[in-house]
Amino acid sequence: TAEHAGNEIHILGYFLDQHNQRLLTELARFQSVRQNRIREMVARLNELAIPLQAEEVFALANCQSPGRPHVARALVQAGHCASHDEAFERFLKKNRPAWVPKAKMSALDAVELIHQAGGLAVMAHPGLNRTDEIIPDLVAAGLDGIECFHTKHSTSASERYKHKLLVTGGSDCHGKSKGKPLIGTIKLPYTHVEKMHAARQKRLAAN
Repeated sequence: TAEHAGNEIHILGYFLDQHNQRLLTELARFQSVRQNRIREMVARLNELAIPLQAEEVFALANCQSPGRPHVARALVQAGHCASHDEAFERFLKKNRPAWVPKAKMSALDAVELIHQAGGLAVMAHPGLNRTDEIIPDLVAAGLDGIECFHTKHSTSASERYKHKLLVTGGSDCHGKSKGKPLIGTIKLPYTHVEKMHAARQKRLAAN
């Protein structure tokens, strides 16, 4: 999660060197921040007389970087909400009682970090964030691609975001939405994957 010019942006990193020390340091820092965010969300839920414990969320998440979907699942599992969507609507969406802002890094720093770790930097779902106007700034900073295909992008939007950059696609699946899983719902030609591999080899050769 990053930001630029006051806009929240999600930057995806492909082909990362998972042993890159700088990347690991940044990940550890953000994992700690995200865990503290969960504790704050749970504290706000407790103030609403919902007896959820942070440890329940951590156990359910079973990862070092828990997020709101895990809190939603914990609320459903404990019987406080009937569904993931209800949990977000009542408590976890922006400006709802248990919402806590995310910590963000500079989008330009995120692109540079991904490149330093040998990866390709891709801007996720610009249509969802409505951040078209900042794409040129990210391209100037070395952005490699755009997630043109997304569950909430129309066909025209998918075409509009092809800025002569690499094209990716994803379902952005965080579990079920409206009772149905999103995973596997976005498909695109394998030629885009081949272009990503070629771009990665070019970057490695340049380094």
